[in-house]
Amino acid sequence: MRRGRWLAAIVAVAAIAAAVVATSTYGGTTAKKPIVIGWAFDSSGAMAPFDNPALAAAKIEIAHWNARGGVLGRKLKLNTCDTQGNKPDIAKACAVKLLGQHADVIFTTCDVDLAAPVVQEAINRGKLAVASCIGTDQMGPKRFGSKGRLAFTFGNVAQDEGSAMADYAWKRGWRKAALATDTVIVYFKNVVQAFEARWKQLGGKVVASETYQSLGGNNVQNVVTRLNSVKADVVVTSTAGAFGALSTLISGLRSLGNNTPVINSWAGDGTYWLPKSPKVTNYYFLTYASVFGDDPSRAVNTLAKQIHAGTGGFITGPAAVDGVVTAIRRSHGSTKGIVLAKTMERFRKVPTISGLVSFSKNLHSVFGRRYRVIRIQDNVPKVVGTIVAKKVVKI
Repeated sequence: MRRGRWLAAIVAVAAIAAAVVATSTYGGTTAKKPIVIGWAFDSSGAMAPFDNPALAAAKIEIAHWNARGGVLGRKLKLNTCDTQGNKPDIAKACAVKLLGQHADVIFTTCDVDLAAPVVQEAINRGKLAVASCIGTDQMGPKRFGSKGRLAFTFGNVAQDEGSAMADYAWKRGWRKAALATDTVIVYFKNVVQAFEARWKQLGGKVVASETYQSLGGNNVQNVVTRLNSVKADVVVTSTAGAFGALSTLISGLRSLGNNTPVINSWAGDGTYWLPKSPKVTNYYFLTYASVFGDDPSRAVNTLAKQIHAGTGGFITGPAAVDGVVTAIRRSHGSTKGIVLAKTMERFRKVPTISGLVSFSKNLHSVFGRRYRVIRIQDNVPKVVGTIVAKKVVKI
């Protein structure tokens, strides 16, 4: 009799233990390991106007996912490291630190050259490397070889963005374009190259092709003088206000009485760089989202207001979080780099807060996203339309 009671007690204890294990594994909120996102960001250098708002918005999106129970029952945990201007040695040290904190996915800054030390460390360890807004096709195998299959960006690929700029310019009835290429980073160059390729496909004419260099370059005014001497319907460039040349370029033309429309990529987003005099007029840029309260998406307007966003690039932070979450869910909970990479290569119009996102085996940068077109007139920005590139050109 005693032996029977003893066996019954053992069975009862085993049943309780099994229930605890089952609860911890499937239904509990404390036993499941979190999914760790390690984010190396630039708080104070040239990428700060893009990295800071993307990270701030991503934190809010992570909180939203965690409030809904996380990803398949696992909470998202964010660890950050400041690259202090993306100094190569500090950026690499950040990657090592974040990987040492068991990061499942590594996020990095918004330029492929500056991101390279972080990306390389991540992919060498078999981890997925994600940028919120790098805009070139080099964030992938093209730059990083076979291991580059683990590298993705939720920025628009330059071939798509430049094409969209050309499509919009053509739609406006502009037929003669003067190109002004900032050579300081690959993305700037690629956008203008893509514009030119698509422009010629449409039947447009290039009446001038000038180059300049921001971040210390001193030839911008010479370019302004030469651009002023040609008859163009639109001046095309890709550069950032934070890099110093944009204000000189536009102010220089306007000071000469030249009011030719200028169209820029999302790099030229924001009003932080606007000169007080002469006021910026007839200036257009394509971007991910409007931060001026007039975006077509109510969710975007709400988020922009929450973080006091300065440029539309902020939306790429939460979009990247959404994309990684989707990849993990579609991969049945796996956080292995190659598993997630294969899943993301099959993304076709995946919904994110930034709109629909598509990748391919060759393009690990977004194409097909709907751009906001914003015009600044007398220093006042306003959404004047949206556009999706009809073709991703080759450059």
